[in-house]
Amino acid sequence: MARYGMVIDLRRCIGCDACNIGCKGENNVQTGFFWAHHIQRSDGAFPNPSYTYIPTLCNHCENPPCVEACPVTPKAIFQTEDGIVMQSAERCIGCVRCQDACPYGVIFYNEWDEATHPAWRTEEAMDLNARVGGDVLPYSNPDPGLTYEVIRRPDIVEKCTFCHHRVQAGELPRCVEVCPAVARIFGDLDDPNSDVSRLLREHEHFVLKPEEGTKPKVFYIQQFDQKTA
Repeated sequence: MARYGMVIDLRRCIGCDACNIGCKGENNVQTGFFWAHHIQRSDGAFPNPSYTYIPTLCNHCENPPCVEACPVTPKAIFQTEDGIVMQSAERCIGCVRCQDACPYGVIFYNEWDEATHPAWRTEEAMDLNARVGGDVLPYSNPDPGLTYEVIRRPDIVEKCTFCHHRVQAGELPRCVEVCPAVARIFGDLDDPNSDVSRLLREHEHFVLKPEEGTKPKVFYIQQFDQKTA
């Protein structure tokens, strides 16, 4: 059984946000929710400023505190055999204990109903759709329904699933597939011949908030100093 993880090459990442946009389209993620997002920070002052941009998503931790915090039996948020941290809409009671326990802020409580959930479509896009008489938007991708839900019900939590429905079909997560800089690499951490394993052997790497002891399976390589000396 594979143990999936992701490597993000920070020297390749160009900060274009294609990962976020691709994720929203693939998983019907609405405005204000970011299954794929980023840390963006400017530090210092002239003449020595620095800039940090780090793409983020659920870390699918080896020791996920969200799973431990879930009070439901069986767990509403759980790990699959291949290490992906998933969430069951049927079992979730909306208590948000998992959201509170996550140190990365990547679990979101959904207050939307089914009619308004795809509101990640901008008002401009909706206006344009009305003007041209279109009947397609708001778009809803049915594929996540193979392993999760197409549109999540209200009053439950939701999060990145590593595009579990795509992985089960032998495809890459959407954020990996759409990255124009090939900055995201996904694969089996237990396979020594996989690209993710090779990259972790060849490069120094880090994870977010290692002090939390969650053992994230999203790794970052080739961090560089952008100070302008």
